[in-house]
Amino acid sequence: MMIRRLFPVLIFAMAVAGCSRYGYVQLNYPTAPVAYLPDDVHRIAVVNRSLTSEEDENAKRVESITTGEVAGSDRLASDECIKGVYEGIKALGNTELVIPTQLRMVGTGTRELPELLEWDLVKKICADEGSDALLVLEVFDSNSDILLSAATEQVASILSTGTLKPVEPGRVNVNVSCYWRLYDPKRQAIIDQYQDNTYMAFDLRESLPPPHALPETAYGAGLNYIQRFLPGYYRVKRDLYKRTSGSAKQQFKAGYRRAEVANWQGAIEVWDELLDHQKRKTAGRACLNIAVANEVLGNTDIALEWAKKSYEFHKDKLGRSYSKILLNRRDIEGYAP
Repeated sequence: MMIRRLFPVLIFAMAVAGCSRYGYVQLNYPTAPVAYLPDDVHRIAVVNRSLTSEEDENAKRVESITTGEVAGSDRLASDECIKGVYEGIKALGNTELVIPTQLRMVGTGTRELPELLEWDLVKKICADEGSDALLVLEVFDSNSDILLSAATEQVASILSTGTLKPVEPGRVNVNVSCYWRLYDPKRQAIIDQYQDNTYMAFDLRESLPPPHALPETAYGAGLNYIQRFLPGYYRVKRDLYKRTSGSAKQQFKAGYRRAEVANWQGAIEVWDELLDHQKRKTAGRACLNIAVANEVLGNTDIALEWAKKSYEFHKDKLGRSYSKILLNRRDIEGYAP
């Protein structure tokens, strides 16, 4: 009996949803960058200060064995990290990275953070390279869990069978730890400092990580750092009108059908013909839909103009709240190249 009572209610709810005047589209919405460059910083020199001195080399080799790192591999991989930054910074548009002839500097060679560089040295490097700032890879250290994986497999074998069997792990996780400082010689200030841990997993080959595992992880760590200065994105939903009433009903629906198959320019052309419609509600809905279409197409400023029109001239309530959303989006995009 309860099922019989609920069934008509569910059918009615579905019918109401299906007849809703609103449709929606999902699109990417930007988030503000985590860090910003000063307006006058367009050319950045970069140096690798993560290397160990010769007298510490033996201690470094011991650490390499215990952590699963290939001895001496950090020296080359840290340069791959610089290459990642060099490639990633192209996304900033009006900013370029300069790699000096003397790229490498001696640091701790471990995960221990060195003291700040002397400002006289920072100024000299920037003056020599004609740069506005100096980016320093202060720390670079890599580990892999190949030894831990082997031990874990052995323990699992003992627990399950009671005997110790030779087991070879199938995958290895490579970890690169970096610490970056961005020096501003003009203001004698640290623009940004950031520690990052990048992880990548690789299939083992003959019980060893593939040769590209560490360089690829290091390169990815360099790209990760530049992401701090770029907007991120997440998915959002935008409401738009599926229909209107009166003489424009079929034409309005035709525009929406074009939007459903991602023919947004075609949908705009249909709705544009309804902007001077005698019914204010229809014209306002057309304005709102043209605003959404333009945001989907990446035209935030144009979308904002149409959202404002939908509310200012036609009193469409969606246009008021949508205008505020687009104003915020325009402010965020103002930081992008």
